Amino acid sequence: MPGTSLTPIEEIQRVDAVSTILEAVAAMTGLRFVCVAHVTGESWTACAVLDRLGFGLEVGGSLDVTTTLCENVRDTRSPVVIDNVERDEIYCQHPTPRMYGFQSYISVPIFRRDGDYFGTLCGLDTEAADLSRTEIVAGLQAFSRLISLQLENESSLVETQTALLNERETSELREQFIAVLGHDLRTPLSAIMTGLEVLGMQVDDPLQKPLLQRIMRSARRISTLIDDVLDFTRGRMGGGISLDTRLEPALQLVFEQVIAELQDTYPTRRIDANIQQDLSLRCDPARLGQLLSNLLKNALVHGASDQPVIVTAEQDDSFFRLSVANGGPRLPKEVLEKLFKPFWRGAPEAAREGLGLGLFIVSEITRSHGATMDVQSNAEQTTFAFTMPLSEIRVDT
Repeated sequence: MPGTSLTPIEEIQRVDAVSTILEAVAAMTGLRFVCVAHVTGESWTACAVLDRLGFGLEVGGSLDVTTTLCENVRDTRSPVVIDNVERDEIYCQHPTPRMYGFQSYISVPIFRRDGDYFGTLCGLDTEAADLSRTEIVAGLQAFSRLISLQLENESSLVETQTALLNERETSELREQFIAVLGHDLRTPLSAIMTGLEVLGMQVDDPLQKPLLQRIMRSARRISTLIDDVLDFTRGRMGGGISLDTRLEPALQLVFEQVIAELQDTYPTRRIDANIQQDLSLRCDPARLGQLLSNLLKNALVHGASDQPVIVTAEQDDSFFRLSVANGGPRLPKEVLEKLFKPFWRGAPEAAREGLGLGLFIVSEITRSHGATMDVQSNAEQTTFAFTMPLSEIRVDT
């Protein structure tokens, strides 16, 4: 990849969803060997493998590309699908099925965002399989697009973070690039999520549905990362995070929804909610929901796992207050000073939870609302408290 030193195998191994995708393809098709391969004019290399067939090919394994049907996929840029070699008019006499001993085979191309060919998502089996059904081919094509998107997402995040940390003199150009990248990622991501929703409605097998749901969660996580990057860019380029301010007569419902979603994501954790009913504010309810989501996720990730996270939301005649408290040791002064800096994470084990933009975005939402964010930490508990004066924006109902 331009701008990185990663090999194709390393690029694929960095994509969290690949193992889930291979499981989903195996479940959808019944094929016992499924892999992601990097294919060029000179080489065929396995980058990720699920082998229940005993085919014998492992990650890093290579084949003579001239003996594979993936070469056909590369040349035509179209899928190759074989339900039954013996009955297939095109491939019944082809040497490749005889060489590798398969009866059923499917391979769909994987392209990089710029249209360059990366390789294939492919599978095979020694038994015939009904692979040419529209939903099967469409499903694999959706998975290949998801792999393509995540390849570029991982690469772009590495390049972006390196640029932001090491080339500060070109910050405006970098941030404009991030904004353009974020917008460009939305269209293919939307298509992938729509495809997954369609597949979810078509698939009835109870073993396959959880796999599709896991992939959808991965796609939603990508969407969240894109939103965070765009919010970061808006904040750093001087305009601040924009607000869609309106009267929200039942803000407690927004907060309750956020809490319910994160409770589902962290089912083993306890969240105690003290939410005043009939909260009525002139604010941007979606942004305040995002603020609570970021604070609550931060508490669930970094707080003591054996203690509840406490969420409190209340208002009086003068102020609206929203706080999130979690158990755990006192935060050192040097940590408190860096909490709201972009791309900063408090612990290595949280590195895969996001980009390190959550609390930075919290600070930007706070600033845009004319509010304050106070952090108090002692030997037993850390509390983030959002306070917004109501003297000018309070709306009586």
